[in-house]
Amino acid sequence: AAREDPRDAFVSHRYTRLAELPPGAVVGTSSLRREAQLRERHPALAIEPLRGNVNTRLRKLDEGRYDAIILAAAGLKRLGFGSRIASLLEADESLPAPGQGALAIECRADRPELVAALAVLGDRATTLATTAERAFSRALGGSCHTPLAGYAEWEEGALWLRGLLAARDGGDVLRGEVDAEVADAEGADALGMALADDFLARGAARFLAD
Repeated sequence: AAREDPRDAFVSHRYTRLAELPPGAVVGTSSLRREAQLRERHPALAIEPLRGNVNTRLRKLDEGRYDAIILAAAGLKRLGFGSRIASLLEADESLPAPGQGALAIECRADRPELVAALAVLGDRATTLATTAERAFSRALGGSCHTPLAGYAEWEEGALWLRGLLAARDGGDVLRGEVDAEVADAEGADALGMALADDFLARGAARFLAD
C-alpha cells in the first residue's frame, strides 16, 4: 500500500500553527528528532517529554498540561484522530523519521513463494523511499536515542533523499541530501549508504558518540 502522510502533525486547542506559539509555550513530544528540530528553529519554546500511547498523549493535551503536542500525522489519521490535527509540519521544517507513515509486511526469507505473493501488495515508490531512508539510518547506527531524520521521495525514476543528524539541544545540526536515478531496492539502498558516507565525511561521528 502507498505510504500514509509522513509528516509530523501540530496538535493544539489554542493555536493553529507552530509559528503562533508565544515564547515559553509548552510543547510535548516523545521524539528526540522532533525535539532537536524544534529547539533549533524555536529556541524560546519549552519542550517537555510526552509519554504514553496516542490516546494518553491527546488526553494530556486536553488536560492542559501542554500548549501543543507534536505527533506523527499517519498515526493520528489511522486511529481516527485526523480531525485533531491543527496543521501539518512540512519536511523542510520537521524532517520525518525513516519509514514514518509506511507499513511493512514481514515474512521468512526462505519462503520465496510467500515473498512473491506478498510483493503485489507493495507500493514501488514507498518501497524505494523507505529502503533509502532505512539504509541511511542503519549506516549511521540510528536509534531512538539518536536525533536522526531521513526522508526520501521517488518520482519519475529519481529518488531524492534528505537526511539530518542533530544534537538534542538543537545547537548543532547536520543536514544533507542526495538524488539519483533509482530503479530498484538495491539502488535505493546504495543511495542511502552514499548519504550516510557523506555525513560521516562531514563529522557525523560527533553526534553518534553522544
